[in-house]
Amino acid sequence: MGNPRNLRPIGIFGGTFDPIHFGHLRLAEEMAEALELDHVRFVPAGTPPHRSRPRTDAPHRLAMVKIATANNPRFVVDQREVQLPRLSYTVDTLHSLRAELGSNQPLCLLLGADAFLGLSSWHNWQELFDLAHIAIAHRPGFPQSTWKDAMADILRDAIETRMANPEDLNTCPAGLIVTRPITALDISATHIRDTLRAGRNPRYLLPDAVLDYINAHQLYLPETA
Repeated sequence: MGNPRNLRPIGIFGGTFDPIHFGHLRLAEEMAEALELDHVRFVPAGTPPHRSRPRTDAPHRLAMVKIATANNPRFVVDQREVQLPRLSYTVDTLHSLRAELGSNQPLCLLLGADAFLGLSSWHNWQELFDLAHIAIAHRPGFPQSTWKDAMADILRDAIETRMANPEDLNTCPAGLIVTRPITALDISATHIRDTLRAGRNPRYLLPDAVLDYINAHQLYLPETA
């Protein structure tokens, strides 16, 4: 399945975004630039199957993602998962996007290194490579031996046939793997939630407009004795 129209790949970036923060936004920005993506679709999870239920309801998480991405023309918010009345699986989301965008459009699933290393626990994860390229964002200096060991364990096939350069992503719609170092920002949603519950200020870890939304809707309230 080739790509005769030489379409620019579309980045797909899923997560609970509970809440969205600068680590998420910087990953999307750097990967969009490095991989020459047409745009990045942020896909907030509804009810993710592979982790505990998000602390905040989907409408709030969706609203925060919309606020955080509003001023970047390369960022698009896709709400298909939060509208599902059931568990949301990445493979189903990619099938839905394929049906909408066509078989020739290159799709690029953006993953952090930790997510990729846990890929074999995902629902029908083998199908992901039939539906999209995999782009792994990692901290600078991440050992190449770790990637090779992880990929050999996950893929169990000829790694060399999948490893690619960014410029290869628009030559076919799916199946390749690229890895890119990005700015190491030690920010996590868990730390932000813990900071808020402790009554401390997480400013400069997430956009001010998102923090204003959190305060206005009294999300992640401090623990009371």
